[in-house]
Amino acid sequence: MATNTAVLPQARDGATFSLTPALSLWKREVVRFYRNKSRVVGVIASPLLFWIVIGSGFGTSFQSHNAKGGQNYLDFFFPGALIMIVLFTAIFTMMSVIEDRKEGFLLSVMVAPVHRTAIVLGKVLGGATLAAAQGVLFLVAAPFIGVHFSFESFLLMLLVIFLVSFSLTALGFAIAWPMDSTQAFHAIINLFLMPLWMLSGALFPITGASFWIAWIMRVNPLTYGTEGLRALLFPHTATFSLTLCLAVLIAFTAVMFALSFVMANRRSTKPAA
Repeated sequence: MATNTAVLPQARDGATFSLTPALSLWKREVVRFYRNKSRVVGVIASPLLFWIVIGSGFGTSFQSHNAKGGQNYLDFFFPGALIMIVLFTAIFTMMSVIEDRKEGFLLSVMVAPVHRTAIVLGKVLGGATLAAAQGVLFLVAAPFIGVHFSFESFLLMLLVIFLVSFSLTALGFAIAWPMDSTQAFHAIINLFLMPLWMLSGALFPITGASFWIAWIMRVNPLTYGTEGLRALLFPHTATFSLTLCLAVLIAFTAVMFALSFVMANRRSTKPAA
């Protein structure tokens, strides 16, 4: 093990950035995910069931404060369900970081003469591609369930979905990197990321929420992903403008990728005991 530790700094110092390792890791993440059929079904089915049951349960008893003429809960909850799909896929895909460490694959990658940026980019881009693909799949089904949008809105929603996917995947990478067990990773997800989603405007609007809850929702970057989709799907119900939402998401994406890169450089990869 001492030999690997000694090789790692030399590999890092002589490494040059190349897209080839990043693309290889990206392809590996995509193939690995879709080979696990149960994970694909679970990622889509859980939020879809959640959306149908909760949305139908509230039905027309819910009226958005921002909507002209009111809005039923099934429509209001649609952007939140889409963000939930992206969140689940982006975060849980990054459990592969922990699995790769246990299998020794990550160690072999880290000692190779490959720039750390390429490694982080490949892992994060792979997870973001999967998350965005699952979100787009749910979005494409929207017209069949009564949610309609223009082609221009669809292109802008693709941008919003990708930004949310990339930022959440980078966040998942940063969380998973220092961990050696999936149990600890799940604990962080339940303690931190699920409340982050609940307070993103997915379940209830900012308007009408108590002061401290509304304040948390306004500083929550995920809120701007939900509201960005809502601004494109149901313009009269959005709390924030699309321009503001995109600006916050771009900044959040840049910060999360920088954080994941910093985390990858702060700790040497070690195999599981």
